[in-house]
Amino acid sequence: MFVAEIKEELEKGLIPFWQKLRDDTHGGFYGKLKFDLTLDKKAEKGCILNSRILWFFANAYLLLRREDLLETARHAYEFLREHCTDREFGGVYWSLSYDGMPLDTTKHTYNQAFAIYALSSYYDASGDGDALELAWELYGIIEEKCRDEYGYLEAFDRSFRPEVNDKLSENNVIAEKTMNTLLHVFEAYTELYRVTKEEKVADNLRCMLDIMADRIYNEEEGRQEVFFDKTWHSLIDLYSYGHDIETAWLVDRGLEVLGDEAYRNKMQPITKAITRNIYDRAYINHSLVNEAENGVVDATRVWWVQAEGIVGFVNGYQKSPECREYLRAAEDIWSYVKEYIIDHREGSEWFWSVDEEGHPVERAIVEPWKCPYHNGRMCIEVIKRMGQDGDIA
Repeated sequence: MFVAEIKEELEKGLIPFWQKLRDDTHGGFYGKLKFDLTLDKKAEKGCILNSRILWFFANAYLLLRREDLLETARHAYEFLREHCTDREFGGVYWSLSYDGMPLDTTKHTYNQAFAIYALSSYYDASGDGDALELAWELYGIIEEKCRDEYGYLEAFDRSFRPEVNDKLSENNVIAEKTMNTLLHVFEAYTELYRVTKEEKVADNLRCMLDIMADRIYNEEEGRQEVFFDKTWHSLIDLYSYGHDIETAWLVDRGLEVLGDEAYRNKMQPITKAITRNIYDRAYINHSLVNEAENGVVDATRVWWVQAEGIVGFVNGYQKSPECREYLRAAEDIWSYVKEYIIDHREGSEWFWSVDEEGHPVERAIVEPWKCPYHNGRMCIEVIKRMGQDGDIA
C-alpha cells in the first residue's frame, strides 16, 4: 500500500496540480496560489521555483515515460533559457515579473546550482544538447565567480559583485556560507556528473565531501552546523532536522554516482550517524519536528521536512537492512502526511506546514519556495527504490 499510495499521489495529485499552473501566455508557471486557493497570475516568478518545476517534470518523465511530462518539462526549460538567464552578465536571476522581465537580479550560488540540477536532468530526459551546454555555462560561473579558497561564496549582484547573503540566512544571523547552499551545489554537481562523467566535476564533489566531513559535520553533537562565517566557523546553535536527513540520503546518492571507495568509507559512517540521530531526536509523534535553536525545539511539521524524512529513512533502511525501524518510520510519516499535510481541498496540493496539533498554518500553497521538488522527489525516489510489496527492490 505504501508505494501504491505514493505513486497515486504523484500521478493523480502532484503532476496534474502543477500542470494546471502552467502559464501559456507569459511562459513558465504562475508564481503564487494563496492559502485561500486564489491564483495570483501577476505574482513574481521565482527562478528557483521554475528550475525545481523543470527538474520535477524531467524526472517524472524519466520514471513514467509519458510524453505530456516531457512537453511540460520543455515548457519550463524554454522559460529558464529565454527569461531566467542573464544574457549580458551570465547566470540565473533570483526572480522575474509575471511577464518574464528581470525583477530581483541577485545572482546566488544556490540559484545557479538548482538550474544546473534541472538542466542536467532535462538533458537526460530530452537529449537536448543546448540544455547541457547551458548547464556547463552555469557550472563555469560557479567555479570562476562564486568560489574562494575556503569553498563557495553565495550572494552576488547582477554583475557578480559580492552582496550580503540575506536570502539564505535566517534565525537572526547573516552567514557568508551555509550548509544549505553547499548541499545543493553538491546535489547539482552529482547530477551533472551522472550525465557527463567529467572528472573535473568528480574533483569538485570530493572537495565538497571534505568540507562536509571536516567543517560542517559536528561529530561531538552528531549533526551538521548550519550557518558559517567565511572560514566555516559556526555562527549559531541550530539543528536543522530536515536538512540533516536530506543530507544523509543526498550524500549517499552522490557517493553512489561518484563511485569512489575511499570517500564512501569516509562519508558513510557520517550519513549513518545522521540518520540514526534524526530517528532518535526528531521523529516524534509520527512525524519530524522542524528544528532546534539553542536546544529549544520548534515542533512545527513542515511539508518538505516530512518528504525528506520519508526518503531519508527509506535510504537508511536500504543502507542498513537490519534497521527495519527506518522503513516503519517512513511508512508512519507517510500516514501523517496523508492525514495532516496533504490539503484535500479541491485544487490544492500540500500545506506548507501544520502546528503541533495538526492545524494548517495559513501560508501560500505555491510561492517562490513552495514547489514540487521535495514532495515530488520523495514520490519518485520511493517508487524507484521500493517494490510494490513495500520492501526494497
